[in-house]
Amino acid sequence: MTALAENLWLALAIGVAFGFVLERAGLGNAVKLAGQFYLRDLTVFKVMFTAIVTALVGLALLASVGAVDLGRIELPATFLLPQLVGGLVFGAGFVIGGYCPGTGCVGFASGRLDALMVVAGMVTGVYVFGEVFPLLAGFYSATPLGPVTLADLLQIRFGIASAMLAGFAVLTLVGAEWVERRFRPVERLGGP
Repeated sequence: MTALAENLWLALAIGVAFGFVLERAGLGNAVKLAGQFYLRDLTVFKVMFTAIVTALVGLALLASVGAVDLGRIELPATFLLPQLVGGLVFGAGFVIGGYCPGTGCVGFASGRLDALMVVAGMVTGVYVFGEVFPLLAGFYSATPLGPVTLADLLQIRFGIASAMLAGFAVLTLVGAEWVERRFRPVERLGGP
């Protein structure tokens, strides 16, 4: 088996495991996902932000002991305006459909019809984008900033930026718990 085939099988296994964990955590359910937009259930935010910060801190620790060369990690370029517009389109799709791409696939694999419609919409959107891309090519490459990190923007070392973000994450997660308690509907005893 070639290295490419091995990597594809590994990617598939990781994807299936990730999907399984998302489903077990209830993140394949649009009702649970929509709870974050009403500030009642911020599970998605807490899980994803924790995962990102954990990976960042782990990378910083591995780099500090020489186990990882940060210079060999390829970062995608930042194109400010197109990525802001893409984020708005992504966010609108998430609010309207109730799923992001990952949770939509998990919901679809779990047999949810609403998730099937979201996945069909994503596939259609990818096709339409591919067809109209020549018209959007100029905008797509507008406002290039190159590969940018928080450490670059603040002009500080990667490890310091990682520690700052980890501290910010703790405060944010505590704040998310407070927001959930504040906006969670009060359950009444003895009926409606």
